[in-house]
Amino acid sequence: MAQPNTDDQPKALPPALESMTLLVAAVIVHDKAANRVVLLQRSRNAKFAQGMWDLPVGKSEPGEPVTETAVRELHEETGVTVKPESLKVAHIIHSAWGVEAPNGFLTVVFAAHEWNGEPENREPCKHAQVCWVDTDDIPVNFVDTTASALHRYLADGPQVSLNGWT
Repeated sequence: MAQPNTDDQPKALPPALESMTLLVAAVIVHDKAANRVVLLQRSRNAKFAQGMWDLPVGKSEPGEPVTETAVRELHEETGVTVKPESLKVAHIIHSAWGVEAPNGFLTVVFAAHEWNGEPENREPCKHAQVCWVDTDDIPVNFVDTTASALHRYLADGPQVSLNGWT
């Protein structure tokens, strides 16, 4: 929730809308014991990346902390529940441009090793399927930015990806 403005706080300046970067959160639900992660496949009706695989991911609402975005989007898309305090930063993606973000987007990719529930497709109008996938069998037809983040996380590689910057 956005903090109410009090007399103790300085007045906020008008937002720099020309340079706003969209804030996005993604979650890697990683079952280390079974060597699997929760993935979703976008439907043919999706606004973006039709038919491609992806992590549970979504945009922040105004005034929403990025950890709450991660928890909310994961649950809305898959029915899986995680606690915000159990999320660990796994990767950061900074892209210069996106379909819904002409001024770029910043995706904070979290890893969760504790969760409740089994994945199910809670948004069939957006996703063809939601399921556990073995980490040795990650689909090739995967959104580039989140695929890179997932592979780097699994390989304990670099934690920041820059996409579309010159």
